[in-house]
Amino acid sequence: MNSLKFVLAPDSFKGSLTSPQVCSAMEIGINNYFHDAKVISIPLADGGEGTLNAIISSVNGKIISCKVRNPVGKNVESQYGIIEDEKIAVIEMATASGLYLIPKELQNPLNTTTYGTGQLIRDALENGYRKFIISIGGSATTDGGAGMAQVLGVDFYDEFGKVISEPMTNELIGKCYDISIGNLHQAIKDSDFTIASDVNNPLFGKNGAVYVYASQKGASQDELPILENNMQHFYKLVKNKLDVNVKNIPGSGASGGLGAGLMAFLGAKVQSGIEIVLDIVKFKEKIKDADYIITGEGKLDIQTINGKTISGILQIAKKNNIPVIAIAGIIEDEKEILSKMSLEKVFSICNSEISIEYAMKNASTLITKRMEEVCEYINKR
Repeated sequence: MNSLKFVLAPDSFKGSLTSPQVCSAMEIGINNYFHDAKVISIPLADGGEGTLNAIISSVNGKIISCKVRNPVGKNVESQYGIIEDEKIAVIEMATASGLYLIPKELQNPLNTTTYGTGQLIRDALENGYRKFIISIGGSATTDGGAGMAQVLGVDFYDEFGKVISEPMTNELIGKCYDISIGNLHQAIKDSDFTIASDVNNPLFGKNGAVYVYASQKGASQDELPILENNMQHFYKLVKNKLDVNVKNIPGSGASGGLGAGLMAFLGAKVQSGIEIVLDIVKFKEKIKDADYIITGEGKLDIQTINGKTISGILQIAKKNNIPVIAIAGIIEDEKEILSKMSLEKVFSICNSEISIEYAMKNASTLITKRMEEVCEYINKR
């Protein structure tokens, strides 16, 4: 048993540990039990928060610091990643325009902007990068990507024909009456933009950017129709002025319509976030000869099968006949998960004696303990 090869491939445990930290906790558990086991850590993410960290730590990429405006226009230090060998820039919108960057009392998607995300893209363009992966989860915004586009040279005009100079917000897209792409950054036409997303929401309607997500970003029920009307007004204008219609493309509603903005103004294509990440980190090559893949995430439920990290892992593992075991913070519908997801076994760090609050504060220690239990289960097989 001492020659087992483990591949550790967890997502982050949101609000608790990043995916590299989860890998570290798992590795300690394995080393406590199997002293000579081979362990390969591949931190993962599915296009949401933590994607930048997961990719860059898995490929020995580099982090570039960049000053940007946060969702309410305050200057902050942000970052993006670069993969030197392949000349790829990795942008995580949440590091510039994420909800976690602003206090609760300032969270209102009528007044927030993706301007800072545009600044990250512009910095990478001006540093010579022409291939982009843009992960778009965790936003504070519902500006349809207008703030991002504004930084990259798209001009928006009010009803009097005057250029709107302040960073675009949902409120301002409702006051926009003309658009010009004459000053669009020249490098964009030679660049390739891929959106890494874990959601398929359209732009409008009950499953769209506003009605599914805006309440989580601080919008009241009374503000939802205003947000929706502003978005519809703006994308009707985009269609009329640019002859681009993106409203029904799956993923256009992601991150408050940033998906739509990237498609309409930069020609971006949307792709499953986990597929992109697995490809970049060369997951298929790294799992060769593995005896077990250990994955995990904060919450494991039946939704996990729809484009989340674990579902992507299972597809590849099944083809290679490698058993997959998951450690999660919380597990819902365990029997259904095991029957539908081809997981060999699941372990939770919460139980009747351990509360969610305690588990979140002590996740690292608890993951190590569960990993030791996983090893014991493997040893007894």
